[in-house]
Amino acid sequence: MTDATTQMADRRPTRRRRRRAGTAHIVVFLAPALLIYTIFSIYPLVESLRLSLFDGLDDGSAVWTGLGNYARLLFDSNWSVRFWNALWNNLILFFIHMVVQNPLGLLLAALLSLAPRFGGAYRTLIFVPTLLSVVIVGFVWELILSPLWGVAEGMLSAVGLGFLYAPWLGLEDSALTAVSLISVWQYVGIPMMLIYAALLSIPDELLDAARVDGLSGWWIFWKVKLPLILPTLGIVAILTYIGNFTSAFDLIYSIQGVLGPPDYSTDIMGTLMFRTFFGQQTQIGDIYMGATVASMMFFVILVGVTIYLVGVQRRLTRYEM
Repeated sequence: MTDATTQMADRRPTRRRRRRAGTAHIVVFLAPALLIYTIFSIYPLVESLRLSLFDGLDDGSAVWTGLGNYARLLFDSNWSVRFWNALWNNLILFFIHMVVQNPLGLLLAALLSLAPRFGGAYRTLIFVPTLLSVVIVGFVWELILSPLWGVAEGMLSAVGLGFLYAPWLGLEDSALTAVSLISVWQYVGIPMMLIYAALLSIPDELLDAARVDGLSGWWIFWKVKLPLILPTLGIVAILTYIGNFTSAFDLIYSIQGVLGPPDYSTDIMGTLMFRTFFGQQTQIGDIYMGATVASMMFFVILVGVTIYLVGVQRRLTRYEM
């Protein structure tokens, strides 16, 4: 018994060394990613939140204002009109993507899962626009839709629909919709690929059991496949929500510019933040109000993600169980 006890005591330091070595390896491998994420994500976010609580003086110094900048942004007539307009345009952009892009991605994924023979070629063709530079996409579509030298009017006239053509990017009522549909064309490949991967992960045994029970075609998709990919659809929805506040700026900036013309009809929170922070034409840049707009973007995204995690993700988890 004494020898056994001695052997166990000798093994304990060895196990502790192994655990420490394993912990050290984890820290070493995570450190580069954590460092990059801290420098380029966490630190800018914390600094924006800090700057939003100050206001600049004429001598270049800063004074603590607390939530004063947020009150100006939300209620002051010089700021609130542009802020609420930008937020509303972001929500419209999100709505268009939800009712056009994601259902279209679901339809394409369902069709590709039923036709695997040529699926690879079609997936590549649909996903290629996602890989293109936003500047290139914006410039090309601006040329296509231009009323002076664009080909959109000629293409519609060739199929007898020339009467439908209008300078969509130059009209207040249609500019945001036109930009949103261009964004849908470019990024529909992302939800398509996510949903397609989810459809392929469904076990064949479940589909065979559904066929044995008498289901076929559309009913298999509606009763079996769709409920199983609901978590993926939820992820696609929240990625769409986040992307409309972060990635939409690039496309609108490349097509319409930072002022969101015509008459701020395509102005979103990203362009408002850029214009406020760096200044534009006769507007002088204000880093403190720019940080306030950026912080409001963060809070809006945080609220949406929280609602999804609490109100939607929990229900989907219970449904899976």
